[in-house]
Formats: sequence, structure tokens, C-alpha cells
Amino acid sequence: MRISVIAATALLALSGAGYYAYAQTREQPQQTERSPGALERLRNWVMDQGGTERAFDNQYWDNHEPGLYVEARTGEALFVSTDKYDSGSGWPSFTRPVDPNNIILREDYTMGMRRIEVRSRRGDAHLGHVFDDGPRGSGGQRFCINSCAIRFIPRAEMEAQGYGRYLALVDAEHVR
Repeated sequence: MRISVIAATALLALSGAGYYAYAQTREQPQQTERSPGALERLRNWVMDQGGTERAFDNQYWDNHEPGLYVEARTGEALFVSTDKYDSGSGWPSFTRPVDPNNIILREDYTMGMRRIEVRSRRGDAHLGHVFDDGPRGSGGQRFCINSCAIRFIPRAEMEAQGYGRYLALVDAEHVR
């Protein structure tokens, strides 16, 4: 009798969790479409409504080029390629921001858990979350960022686009 009560409780909890997960994701724009309009809809959903794009199905998760990552709308400098690493999460992950003053960290209790949201300071847009499971030798943080919320500027174009002051950080060997 006790086992059937436990099994029934587990089944009820799991079915409720499935409904909760569906309710959290049903408004997500389709990511299979690759048109500029689809990217803009996804960007608006992520940056304005706190959404999350799909893992391993985004532009920068596997980018290894040297350069600078800026906020997609404002151009605010956020992360450099020398602080990017492969976390295995499927999203671009960084050990630290280029300037802590360019981001805002807020407690976030969506999805039934406590997380720390990362927002751009000037644009006040949702970028992703920061977790304490990053590389210990680099401070232990993992800034897990949505690709659609950032724009990548290759090293060769940084000076021309007004980001020359960050070249030394891009050229550095993880020494900050």
C-alpha cells in the first residue's frame, strides 16, 4: 500500500512539473526559421520578456574567433573572447564581464528556483544568468548569455567600429 501511495504521488508531481515546463515555454518563438524577422522576434522575446533561446541552436555558442561581444541593441561592451569558454551548456559562456559597471545583476525566481539574472545597464535588457559553476581559476562564475541578446565584433573590425580601447583585452592571454 505504501509503495502505491509513493508511486501515485511521484506520478502526480511529475505530470504537474511537465505542465509547468510547458507553460513556461509555449510562448517561445520558433527558432528553426532563420529570417531577420524571426531573429528580431526571438531577440524581443529574450531581451524584453526574459526568455531563453534554445541551447546549441544559437549563433555564438561555438564561436572561437577573437573579438568583443556587445549588447545587441545599444552596442554596450559586455564580454571579450579571451573570457569565453566552452561550458558544455550550449550557450555562450564567459568568466566575467569586460566591465562590471556595464551589467546589472538581479535575483530571479522564475522557473521555480533562485537564479541571478544578467541585464545590460544602458539597455536594461535581459541577457542571461550567472552561475557559480564556472572555472575556479577564473573566479568560479559562468555568465551564460543568450546569443540573440549580443552582437559579436571580430577583432579586425573593433577599431573601425569604435571599440579600439578593448583590443588589449582581446589580445591578452587570460591574465586579467
